[in-house]
Amino acid sequence: MSSSGSVAGGFPFSTPSRAPSRAPSPSSYSRSSDGLPYQNVNGISEFQIERNPHSTHKNGHRRKRSRSMARNGKGFGYGNGDEEMEAQYREAISRVLIAKSRVSTVSGLIPMDPSHLVLFFRTKSGITHSLDFPIDVDYNSPPALDVLIASCRPHQTSDINGYGDHESLFYPPNLPLTTSLEIANHPILDGVRNSLFPLLPHGHYLTVMRDKLEVLTAGGSMGPQSRALRNDGRVATICVTLPVRFRGGAITVRDPEGNEEKFYGRGGKNGDMEWMAFSSDCEYEVETVQKGCRITMLYGVYLKTFGPMNALTNTEPLISPSDQFLDLLSPVLNLSRGRKIAWYVTMEYGVNPSQVVAETLVPMLKGGDSLLYHALKLYKLNPELHWTAGGYIWPVDRTVEISDDHHALAGSPASRMAALSLLDRDPHSHALQSPSRRSHRGQLGGGSVYGGAHSEAGFSATGSVSAYEEDLATLDSLRSRVQESGAVSLTESEIVVMTDWNLPTQAVGKERVPFVSGTSGELEKLVVNALMVVYVP
Repeated sequence: MSSSGSVAGGFPFSTPSRAPSRAPSPSSYSRSSDGLPYQNVNGISEFQIERNPHSTHKNGHRRKRSRSMARNGKGFGYGNGDEEMEAQYREAISRVLIAKSRVSTVSGLIPMDPSHLVLFFRTKSGITHSLDFPIDVDYNSPPALDVLIASCRPHQTSDINGYGDHESLFYPPNLPLTTSLEIANHPILDGVRNSLFPLLPHGHYLTVMRDKLEVLTAGGSMGPQSRALRNDGRVATICVTLPVRFRGGAITVRDPEGNEEKFYGRGGKNGDMEWMAFSSDCEYEVETVQKGCRITMLYGVYLKTFGPMNALTNTEPLISPSDQFLDLLSPVLNLSRGRKIAWYVTMEYGVNPSQVVAETLVPMLKGGDSLLYHALKLYKLNPELHWTAGGYIWPVDRTVEISDDHHALAGSPASRMAALSLLDRDPHSHALQSPSRRSHRGQLGGGSVYGGAHSEAGFSATGSVSAYEEDLATLDSLRSRVQESGAVSLTESEIVVMTDWNLPTQAVGKERVPFVSGTSGELEKLVVNALMVVYVP
């Protein structure tokens, strides 16, 4: 790392003797006295609206066809007074739906030839052994299996004072042990994620780490293994049954509500290897092995994310910015001390800003957005994501709430003209500016527009004045909704937006909020951007 500072990343965090006083930033460019040759708003000073180019109704009122399905009163098909059969049918369906809504276990097969599996382990004497598969102890018990069993220790839940000869065993974790089976080479984690964690947000990933090897010989069983024995931060456990023949030994998994599921398995028969997984809030036990030897490899499943540390899931970021990028960021932070600075999020994430706050994007950040976010975190700064549109910015805990019919302009011509007359008298309105701007008349076509700067396809030589004035009324109504939703202007918030002076038309990620226009009654979309805001002390 270069010598641009004395703290990690080259950024000195010593507090200045006097914080520089600073007036609100202008809406176009920063002053030369700021020492920041950057555009503040990158030209996004008006609302950008996307409209449907295929609209055929001027007033926007489209008739929808709806179909209603009337109940025929026949229930599920059992009639003629057979209430008992009907009740049984309903109860059976209810049980299926309840089980479908509380998935806590999943199982499957590993398409692997058992003869390709090898288990390597080292005993206390320092001798390394290898155990080949498949194994049938009733016909041929390899010496390495006897050495493995002799090296194991009884479980914590075993009846130590019972002096039993058939205890549940596990291989000591301080002794080296590995297999030729790589979980990452098989889509097991995908199955675990889809079944046990279907609502896991984008940007969160499951990783796996080998836990321990459990052994149950004939006559042995394993008592309930409490979830408290697996308090290492895991979110699930995967059990892979190694190809050793056995009979009995079914695994019973019990969720926190007391619901049980039993997995009998294939008994280590030749063919694909079997696995099962259960969430971390479950406990499990193994019934008595009647014949043979049951050997199971356990893996812990952990949650990782590209976002900040989460106190609930104990997640950690998986990436780290390079030293070169940190050195490039250091002088920007040095020149920005005492200010709030922001960068536009450049990627699109397909969320609805009216339903989620911008901070929801943190675990979804990718590309340069993720790189910058983690670089700021390494400098011990606290970046926040905010929604922004039309030169306004929403608080970090607010969504873009603009779909309020109370603020929509009435659809009658008289009410629209009354609103336009008030709009003409408002000297602070940004929708009406110079007379030269009013000479551009026409209506918005399919496309996007920043405020009144219409797209080229949106004008026609024969465009009417009323259509243009309706667009101005829509923008004014939209601005009123935005202000009442809690958004403030970027100028008032004293945020300096970092943009490239040499590239004024840089790419900015766009999210969209649908709303109904009060002047046309049509469904339109407000383009919303995300800002990564950070205060540099």
